[in-house]
Amino acid sequence: MNIAVAQSGGPTCAINASLTGVFKEALKTPVIDAIFGSVNGIEGMISDELIDLRPVIKSNEDMELLRQTPSTVLGSCRYKLPDADKDDGVYAKILENLTKHRIEAFFYIGGNDSMDTVDKLSAYLESKGSKIRVIGIPKTIDNDLPETDHTPGFGSAAKYVAATVQEIIRDSSVYSIESVTIIEIMGRHAGWLTASTCVLKANDEVAPHLIYLPECGLTKEKFLEDVRSMQAKYKAVIVAVSEGVRLPDEDRSDVVVDNFGHEYLSGIGKTLEGLVKDSIGCKVRSIELNVMQRCSSHICSKTDIDEAEMIGAEGVRRALSGESGKMVCFRRVSDIPYVITLDTVPASKVANKEKFFPKKWITPSKNGISEEAVRYFLPLIQGEVNIAMKNGMPVHFKL
Repeated sequence: MNIAVAQSGGPTCAINASLTGVFKEALKTPVIDAIFGSVNGIEGMISDELIDLRPVIKSNEDMELLRQTPSTVLGSCRYKLPDADKDDGVYAKILENLTKHRIEAFFYIGGNDSMDTVDKLSAYLESKGSKIRVIGIPKTIDNDLPETDHTPGFGSAAKYVAATVQEIIRDSSVYSIESVTIIEIMGRHAGWLTASTCVLKANDEVAPHLIYLPECGLTKEKFLEDVRSMQAKYKAVIVAVSEGVRLPDEDRSDVVVDNFGHEYLSGIGKTLEGLVKDSIGCKVRSIELNVMQRCSSHICSKTDIDEAEMIGAEGVRRALSGESGKMVCFRRVSDIPYVITLDTVPASKVANKEKFFPKKWITPSKNGISEEAVRYFLPLIQGEVNIAMKNGMPVHFKL
């Protein structure tokens, strides 16, 4: 039998580690012959643009380099499959190409939108009497997939964000004048990544002094009151805010959405900067971390990379055992010591759904995160990868 694997959605530090996990496990499995990579996600399966990965990933050194390379080496997409009962032409083309290449298992590495593809494609194949299995392998820096304790890619992004915020704290504290620094962090509807800046408490940092998530709700009056309160205690106030935070009277006329209806967001940092400038008048700046937090492999979490590879390999094992239409997931057994197990859930329980940051971990003032959340986050950012370097810079695997 042959297998195929594809990557979808936004880049992360760990998505290629999951690809490595699929590839390594397939190499160890005698019944698997060719290992195809689909270029640009499901679009490659539709257009029959496949790469035989065996001649490309030729050695243990290649696999290690691929494992620590950020972003999607096979390319990505944000393609939404139509409902098969309304338009099955695309599905027929995918089935034709799967059959043409004798592919009996297809692995899709991605987020909640990608699990929509896993769910729809597996249902279509089953309706046609096909035994081709489809398995979802999770990834997203947003950590917003339901049915799993956390997602590959999140730990590395959280580690980068925390380290960057800590460096901003050092930078902002050198002057004697009062200042406010606002750091805008990714997170459309769920504030997991912004909330993870609370891990700095474990290093005895007081900042970020204020943390705002989409789950909290925020008004101009509340924000200015919070800032003034912190200014009474601290010379340099640090604010962490999710990109998805919206003020009640904010103009939404220029919102742009992707194929899945998700908004392209940015700008809350600048909005809050203007509020401070106009109403308080102290030195203020906003910093938008933007895409840097997705592919910051130079400070990736070893735990994250190891688990991403592990969950990719488990996907192959689950497909070989006959499972289909499932997503592999993590179950946490304990925080200290940190122990997880692997399981699967129907992709339908994840597709197009979001897991929000727990309200019980938000402080009553709605501008901070509890110690319980610190215990959840800390295991996910542990360990460092021995990054391959050349000429003083990280080396990346490229097709």
